[in-house]
Formats: sequence, structure tokens, C-alpha cells
Amino acid sequence: MNPFITNFLARIVSVIAVVFGAHLLILDYLKLELFANKIILSYLTNTLFAIASYLVLFLLRERIKNQIGYFFVGGSFVKLVLFFLLFYSSYRADGEISRIEFFAFFTPYTFALIIEVFSLSKWLNKME
Repeated sequence: MNPFITNFLARIVSVIAVVFGAHLLILDYLKLELFANKIILSYLTNTLFAIASYLVLFLLRERIKNQIGYFFVGGSFVKLVLFFLLFYSSYRADGEISRIEFFAFFTPYTFALIIEVFSLSKWLNKME
């Protein structure tokens, strides 16, 4: 397997696992319900979609070299659509999105995005 893919998979799984653990510790410290607000689904979907997005971009890197940024932005857009499809209605069920609900989705979204951008920039810089 390509070292870029192996490093990305190791990095995203380990960082997201640590962030998830820290997230649960914070919720526990605040005496909040640990597995409410679809937190597990959120971490899983954000992580799996970041992996899928990275792999698609990596596998198509030669074919879409000049449009890779557009495809990346498109993938980010799809992640936000996923949020609306999988989370928004249940988060808005009480009429508002609480901070806890917001962080349940956007914490893994943010960390997965940071890792994805960092990893993509590494191999894009090597392509030039």
C-alpha cells in the first residue's frame, strides 16, 4: 500500500480516537450524557467520509491534477449535506441546536478536515 495512504489512515484513526476520548472525558466532567446527540454516528461518518474523500482524490490525482481543489471543496460540501441529512432534523427537534449538539458534529468534522488538508497538501507538494 502507498505510504501516503498508510500514513493518512494511521494519522486520522489515531487523532480521531484521541479526540473522541477527550470529547467523552469533557462530557463526563460536565456530567452530560456521553453518547447522546448521535456522537458515535458523527465521529464515524466524519472519519469514514474523510477517508473516502482522501482515497478518491489520491487515486484520481493524476487524472484530475488541475481540478483537485474543486473536488476537495465538493467533498467538503457533501459532508455538510450529510450533516443536514443525518443530523440536522434531530438536532433541531427541540427548536434549536445546542452547543453540545453543535460540538458533537463539528468537533470530528473539524479534526478530520484538518488531517485531510494536511495530508493532501503533503502529497500535492510532492507532485509538483
